[in-house]
Amino acid sequence: MDGLLTALIKAYEIQVASTAAVSWLMGFSETQALAAVSQAFQDGHPLRTFRQAPNTGPRKGWAADDACMRAVQMALLTNKGQPGAPTVLTDPKSGFYRRLFQGKKFELQRPYSDRVVQEVGFKLVPAEGHRISTVEAALQIVQMLKAKGLNAENDVARLLIRTQAPAYTIINKTGPLKNAAVRDHCLQYMTAVVLLKGAIIETVDYMDDSPWAVDPRVDRLRAKMEVVNDETFTSDYYDGSKRSCSNAIQVFLDNGDAMDDVVVEYPIGHPDRAKTFEHLQKKTRRNLKLGFDDERVGEIFEAVGKDDLPVQEFVDLFVKTKN
Repeated sequence: MDGLLTALIKAYEIQVASTAAVSWLMGFSETQALAAVSQAFQDGHPLRTFRQAPNTGPRKGWAADDACMRAVQMALLTNKGQPGAPTVLTDPKSGFYRRLFQGKKFELQRPYSDRVVQEVGFKLVPAEGHRISTVEAALQIVQMLKAKGLNAENDVARLLIRTQAPAYTIINKTGPLKNAAVRDHCLQYMTAVVLLKGAIIETVDYMDDSPWAVDPRVDRLRAKMEVVNDETFTSDYYDGSKRSCSNAIQVFLDNGDAMDDVVVEYPIGHPDRAKTFEHLQKKTRRNLKLGFDDERVGEIFEAVGKDDLPVQEFVDLFVKTKN
């Protein structure tokens, strides 16, 4: 288990992560590891079109799996003697630096450690990560409206949503939402559904057969939303000492009143949010119980703390026994 967790740390910390981590797991020499990683640089780099409109699609759900598959394949080929490309980065005509990095060389912002994995946010709400704080803000808005005897469907004239640059770029979507992959990457859709149902959005709410997917009230609310890139939120998002993921919603009512701005800086699941780890454990247990009994779930949790446990024995715990 110690080796598995070390590989996980390496995968998060290193940009050419999958191939380098697999090379380490397979015990490659430095020469072999360099050969395998050189294949990753030669392999090409998928565009992000599958994450952004109008091309958002299911590929965003398996893109990481595809990268891991390719990493294992290249490591296995290297193990069989496939040579690498010694000047894959530096070749003056066709190297990575020349063709894809504007002639620049890699510069590390800091020494490698475990910082990235320590700052990982956990998705405890079924919403795109940059928007979880918006979902939480929307839930507060629901209660504020309810206290006034109002609701989002009948009493809201306009909504101003302030967000950070990544969310503004990735999930700020207008127009028709043609599939579940687009809906779960649309901040306006998530916000509208939460405001209308008065509860956390669930995975089923994004599906094509969900009543929310065809509910005209959702699009009417989306049309009332203005999304802006807040410079302070963006600065705090990129600030290594803060790393917040802020979003804010302000509601303007039909009667002309403006409600208080609701700001959520650190959404549930953020490492700096109180009780994130507690909620993570609860979610993990809840999901494991979908396939295993309480005894097996307990064994899995106990195994995680055993550094010297062979990884195959840990994986075996996830194999269902036939009745």
